[in-house]
Amino acid sequence: MQYYPITGVWEITMGCNMRCKHCGSACEDALEDELSTEEALELCDQIVDLGFEWITLSGGEPTIRKDLDQLINRLSKGGVIPNIITNGWNLNEELLDKIIEAGVGTIGISIDGLEKTHDYIRREGSYQRIINALQLIEKRKAYSGVITTINKLNINELSELKELLIEYGVCTWQLQIALPMGSLFSRKDIVVDPWQVNTIIDFAYDVYKENKIDVNLADCLGYYNLKEVEIRKKEMNPEGFGYESSGLWSGCTAGKYSLGILHNGDIIGCTSIRSKEYIEGNVRERTLRDIWEDENKFKWNRGIKKEDLSGFCTKCKFGDRCLGGCTNTRLVMEGSIYSENNYCVYNIAMKKAEEIINKENEYEELKSKARLLAEKDEAQLAELLLSRALRQRDDDIELLCLYGYVNFMLKNYRQALAANQKALDIDADNAYANKGMGLTLYRMGKAKEGIEYLKKAVSLSDENFMDPYYDLAIVYTEMNRKKEALKVLERGRKISPLFIKKSQELYDLLSEENLKTS
Repeated sequence: MQYYPITGVWEITMGCNMRCKHCGSACEDALEDELSTEEALELCDQIVDLGFEWITLSGGEPTIRKDLDQLINRLSKGGVIPNIITNGWNLNEELLDKIIEAGVGTIGISIDGLEKTHDYIRREGSYQRIINALQLIEKRKAYSGVITTINKLNINELSELKELLIEYGVCTWQLQIALPMGSLFSRKDIVVDPWQVNTIIDFAYDVYKENKIDVNLADCLGYYNLKEVEIRKKEMNPEGFGYESSGLWSGCTAGKYSLGILHNGDIIGCTSIRSKEYIEGNVRERTLRDIWEDENKFKWNRGIKKEDLSGFCTKCKFGDRCLGGCTNTRLVMEGSIYSENNYCVYNIAMKKAEEIINKENEYEELKSKARLLAEKDEAQLAELLLSRALRQRDDDIELLCLYGYVNFMLKNYRQALAANQKALDIDADNAYANKGMGLTLYRMGKAKEGIEYLKKAVSLSDENFMDPYYDLAIVYTEMNRKKEALKVLERGRKISPLFIKKSQELYDLLSEENLKTS
């Protein structure tokens, strides 16, 4: 199977002893249909069987369940690391000893600001209870983590909070942003603005450089910011599984490498995305493996493509990898999982650049700068300039071809196709436009049509423009039509001495393989 589960979040109860103002699940009392101890232990075995590396037990408030230590023990004995996220209210010595002995991994506690702010958001007296719990955890040398959900009430308290966490021996600190869902839906005014994401990343980077506490950014914070990438690179803990070794975000993992389990055994891709339409099944009716391995499940994320997105995300150079960043952020903030992500810092940066570009009205200047940026492989900025220029004049073949090329490099194949088609409508015998159309069609899976355009581009080329020969040879090579690729190169090498140098490596490779098969 293409996808395999690494981790998940299991809301073992909806019962909670707090009424937090930003609770995404709006938890109150335990619901009657939550899994019994017997059912929950059976589910633990299924989690082990499916090969999870770790799972986070949350709620509600997980310490409300009297069998918490049994679940932790069952998972731990099966080789799955069981972490918990708690509000800390119940973490006394007795409970701590029970879950530590059972094999708990990270004991994560939510702290949402300094004492006054935290207690206002959560419950009066909870801050001091947490401090007491952290001291107990440190005394037992257990691994502690703090999760801070950032909003406009606490964003300016992060620096002071950091010092306190270091003082109390906290091992790791995760930062995430509050989203207007659940209890916070009616308090959208305290949700941070998109530009403040950069502020949070800057702060996290400074903490990372200090190296006094391990700081992590949740998946809702990013993407493709140099500071964020550097923070991600050092993440050797399991929380970094949604990123490449380079530190680059590699897309929402829901239903691909992670899943969510609700209190009643409902299975979803992510516990933050809990609408009925996203429920994939229930473990009371089907096994966890059956649900996970069903190719018709989790299709909303397993099948999403860059071209399904809207706004800037559909033309972003990272679109194929990123797929819009955190799905829940798009859903909650924009109303659809296919919307652009306005909380993406790369999106924010490009929109700032676009504001500057839109003040430029000189057509030739736009065109010149775009050409220069394209030559420097700055395709994203070049696209913005060319879009502006095309709004002034859309009959310039050179501009259309350049726009087609830039979008091809960005993998925006629909836009590249449209630009090349418009150029061909003006001049059907333009070699560059035929080449662009051919390559674009090929990348879109229309190889036969693409090859015909490339062949025409070859027929229109001369020694000053030999790119179609090389591109056609590459296409043939990728299609394992290597003899045809070699013939194309041989024809081109007879026309242009410069082409001999450009094609030498590919020519030698194809010649060697041809000798082996002769």
